[in-house]
Amino acid sequence: MIHLGRAVGARPSFFVTGTRVEIDFGELTPYERYKLMSSLIVPRPIALITTLGADGTVNAAPFSMFNMLGEDPPIVMVSINRHDDGALKDTAVNIEREGEFVVHLCDEAMAGKMHQCGVRLPSHVSELAQAGLTTAPSVNVAPPRVAEAPVAFECTVWETLSSESRRIFIGRVLRLHARDGLIDRETCRIQLDDYAPVGRLGGGLYTKTRDRFTV
Repeated sequence: MIHLGRAVGARPSFFVTGTRVEIDFGELTPYERYKLMSSLIVPRPIALITTLGADGTVNAAPFSMFNMLGEDPPIVMVSINRHDDGALKDTAVNIEREGEFVVHLCDEAMAGKMHQCGVRLPSHVSELAQAGLTTAPSVNVAPPRVAEAPVAFECTVWETLSSESRRIFIGRVLRLHARDGLIDRETCRIQLDDYAPVGRLGGGLYTKTRDRFTV
């Protein structure tokens, strides 16, 4: 039997078990859960996603609740929360309407401009133009890709999950674009010396990925 005791001065949702603290997530606010999860589940890859607005505006925004889910079929996942006022973000609105999007992985060279794309702008204003990024045409989907990004995945919606707080899109990858020299064409292996994507930590912090090791 495990005996739980509340830490002195702690909230009712916090319990001490020996040398560890347990937290009842059911007793926390959504923002408190967000702070804990986003600061502990790190580093997270960042997807800079481009979509097309109803008027043809190229929307771009970064999301770190993102990852690869599998290779057969080749699918990725992005979770897009609502704005503080409850409105769906332009990226979610555009993906729901068009069923297409492009995921980009960002390196150190474009990290600052990627971050600028996170600023909320009117839906008819392109974040790419504001950040000084340029576009190149995609092949299988309508939204263009970001020319400066080392990697881009053209995706169509495979499945959508919805909750009161967000939309979760599972996208099927149709095509990969990569910077020349990044992929060994004979082995399909990545030249890691030429690939340094940034990751997301908690709060407003980012991390580099050049300090690598094997076990």
